[in-house]
Amino acid sequence: MTRAGPGHAGTVVAARRRRYAVRQDDGTTLVCVLKGRHTVPACGDRVRIARVHGGGSIEAIEPRSNLVYRSDAFKEKLIAANVTLLVGVVAPDLPADFELVDRWTVAAEAEGCAFLLVANKSDLPGFGAFLERLAPWHRLGYTVLPMSARKDPTPLVAHLRGEHAVLVGQSGMGKSTLINAIAPDAAARVGEVSAALATGRHTTTETTLHPIPGGSDGGWIVDSPGMKAFGLAHLPPDAIPAAFVEIRPFLGQCRFRDCRHDREPGCAVQEASARGEIAPHRVALMRAMVAESEAVRRPGR
Repeated sequence: MTRAGPGHAGTVVAARRRRYAVRQDDGTTLVCVLKGRHTVPACGDRVRIARVHGGGSIEAIEPRSNLVYRSDAFKEKLIAANVTLLVGVVAPDLPADFELVDRWTVAAEAEGCAFLLVANKSDLPGFGAFLERLAPWHRLGYTVLPMSARKDPTPLVAHLRGEHAVLVGQSGMGKSTLINAIAPDAAARVGEVSAALATGRHTTTETTLHPIPGGSDGGWIVDSPGMKAFGLAHLPPDAIPAAFVEIRPFLGQCRFRDCRHDREPGCAVQEASARGEIAPHRVALMRAMVAESEAVRRPGR
């Protein structure tokens, strides 16, 4: 770890409470504190830092292209900023929560990111049947990538070139194995950053950014903690339907301008669902997410 001169720029690569590891543009890493309490940095943020006693101070966060995070009625969990690709990981040896996959697609669409679904552990028995269960996302136009992180990470590496990616998934799906296969020095880097931030942790309990090795295109991937839920209560209610890629073409075609796509007559979304063009469970999820968003904005909550 080193110190920065005034006005230096860098990228946030890890965070622990109000301490941040910032990789400066010269390749060195500096532990910084946050000046003020207005905007909280996330991995992937470009920041301006100044020298202070014992380290650095984040003076400003440069404008973001987007911010991927989870939220519910009570809290927010930042994941990464300036993301171009959201990578969801599922595997056949643990019960997969497919509503989570749908929510990942919504998060990606809402933030203008591409979405890639990795079907990990292709070497396990029964993988073929598991892969068939992922066909609905392929039909929606998303890439479904079968692979085994333990045997060959190169199929995923090809998708990461030049991208600012974030890896999401439930615990046990093999995200850490993927990261270690893609960036072999990731474990050592996490250990160094954990020591510098005084976390004493070497597991994925916080987000950590790793450069994609072997390229000069500035690509990176953020590893995030395993999750059981992916709330998106921060999305405005009227923005949620458009984040469902198959619902989007029917918006504006309903009889009523304020249609909630529920039981209203002349609802183009419900009619498309009845024709089999939109899966009913996706329409139900869209309505549930709109209700979640409205609930957190209700006066007197």
